[in-house]
Amino acid sequence: MNKDPRTTIVIADDHPLFRGALRQALGGFLEDATVVEAGGLDELVAVLAREPSVDLVLLDLTMPGVQGYSGLIYLRAQHPDIPVVIVSANEDPVVIRRAIGFGASGFVPKSLDIGAIGEAIRAVLAGDAWTPPDVDLHAREDDEAVEISRRLATLTPQQVRVLMMLSEGLLNKQIAYELSVSEATVKAHVSAILQKLGVESRTQAVIAASKVGATAKAPASIE
Repeated sequence: MNKDPRTTIVIADDHPLFRGALRQALGGFLEDATVVEAGGLDELVAVLAREPSVDLVLLDLTMPGVQGYSGLIYLRAQHPDIPVVIVSANEDPVVIRRAIGFGASGFVPKSLDIGAIGEAIRAVLAGDAWTPPDVDLHAREDDEAVEISRRLATLTPQQVRVLMMLSEGLLNKQIAYELSVSEATVKAHVSAILQKLGVESRTQAVIAASKVGATAKAPASIE
């Protein structure tokens, strides 16, 4: 049992009841851990900015500000030293493999019992990876999906945020306002995203990302 009082775990999920249940479960096998909750990506970003040392983030794939793997991709780019475990109701092996491919240290289905969740979290805190034992992580992926995933992993944290906002149909001036930067900076980020993803338009960038579940489907009026 880990009783290190410096262990800090962030639960990022938009369902308060689930966060509360997971917090209670964590208290059962990590008695001295500090548990911080976040209900969306902005809250999570704020938590990570103010917490001096976070040992683990438990991240849902669906919550405000997060679309598919976008939150995971952002965290791995912005905070590469903090392990991230996906905690999701989606148990599709393809989803699990892609999460690991995008840098997750583990994948915990929400259907697991408390004992299994504890085993998974303790394993990751010890420096190991954890996924459901019945999932083949070496199953072959579609070549296009693998290439898109590789390209997405090259985006900077800010470029990930811009891509997420593009997928929501936001205009450059809206993105600039949300990120507190100039429109020229947003345009530079968009150009870099297109180059890194090997596409020619904003719509193509969002469609490419959506093919591997990194963002939502492209809105019709994104151009």
